[in-house]
Amino acid sequence: MAKIYSSLLFFFLLLLNSLPNFDASPEYSRPPPHPAIFIGPTRSESETEQVHISLVGNDHMKVTWITSHKHEKSIVEYGTSSGNYDKSSMTGERMSYRYFFYNSGKIHHITIGPLGPNTTYYYRCGGNGPEFSFKTPPSTFPIEFSIVGDLGQTEWTASTLEHIGAKDYDVLLLPGDLSYADTQQPLWDSFGRLVEPYASKRPWMVTHGNHEIETFPIIYRHGFKAYNSRWQMPYQESGSTSNLYYSFDVAGCHVIMLGSYVDFDAQSDQYTWLQADLAKVDRVVTPWIFVLVHVPWYNSNLAHKGEGESMRKSMEEMLYNSRVDVVFAGHVHAYERFTRVYDNKADPCGPIYITIGDGGNREGLAMIFENPSPSVSMFREASFGHGRLKVHNKTHAHWSWHRNNEANNTFMADELWLKSFAFSKSCLPHDKFQEMKTQIKDEL
Repeated sequence: MAKIYSSLLFFFLLLLNSLPNFDASPEYSRPPPHPAIFIGPTRSESETEQVHISLVGNDHMKVTWITSHKHEKSIVEYGTSSGNYDKSSMTGERMSYRYFFYNSGKIHHITIGPLGPNTTYYYRCGGNGPEFSFKTPPSTFPIEFSIVGDLGQTEWTASTLEHIGAKDYDVLLLPGDLSYADTQQPLWDSFGRLVEPYASKRPWMVTHGNHEIETFPIIYRHGFKAYNSRWQMPYQESGSTSNLYYSFDVAGCHVIMLGSYVDFDAQSDQYTWLQADLAKVDRVVTPWIFVLVHVPWYNSNLAHKGEGESMRKSMEEMLYNSRVDVVFAGHVHAYERFTRVYDNKADPCGPIYITIGDGGNREGLAMIFENPSPSVSMFREASFGHGRLKVHNKTHAHWSWHRNNEANNTFMADELWLKSFAFSKSCLPHDKFQEMKTQIKDEL
């Protein structure tokens, strides 16, 4: 028996050596695992914690926080100078939830506004406690997104957040797998404390992943109890009936957050909603369309291979016909960028697909890719990091991917210039292209 195991081990190691480790530079060495971290309470029970913000409409912001005391006020006081809160809001809701023997604190969701674009506001929650500040996104180009998936709570997560925070951005987009609590509810609290220094300063717009489901037979059959309670997104503003999929507009960009773990077939509510949402997009007003989804539809990594295929077959044609510019995904713990693709073939009118599930989770990196690399895969590497999407104007945007372990945070391991489909003569119908062309001339 020992000889059999030895032979199998030798064969496995031989197989690993025959596969490519990455399509990265040969001098690059991949990062080792880092330990998980847990952050306990650091403030008194009467003070707010786990503060984060999210966009609501064109000029409002939702402020979310948690208090241990059930009777703390649900109020946000705010203003444009530190310590001077000349406005306040109590518009919103407060809730709590129970998961087996765990009882959450009181979760407050308060919407403030109207707010000015590209403006710094100072605020405090609950009528006391520490002061926070945030900057609203601009109303026009340029705008910069920071994009990262599968964060979790490890020292690599902390490194990713430090890299993100070291350079300014306007909005963070997260395609699922936030806390990796996986039913251990205190980890949701730890995650809220971990991200607060960043999520309280810039809006975080998220969608769910498999680690947010947290179902349990009979008792918690529908899942997403903690996620829906803690991370409320502006789904109603986009006509969605579920916090698990929604869209929003910001500075000339239409961003769609899809749900990999809610029904997506042609008879589903999500499918019907997506049809209506895409039909309402005005490329004159929002020339860019970006989509985020947790499970990638294109993936040459052996991890989670093919898991997004049924959703791709159901929804890909809609995205293609609407000329979506880029689709971002997580789930696979590596970085990969594809060329413009439709139906598994390179297509100049298809979206670019990018997997960015490299935030730092406890499960580690997905190290093994297909060999040889598919012709539609342009760059792939199993490293922790994050991406930056700077939309310069109506026609051009710049994408870059940054490794965590680069000392120079401005170093780009991968980059690409993008041109919006809104100004593509070959991919837009003639009348729509002429409309966009006329608009540009009028603005000049």
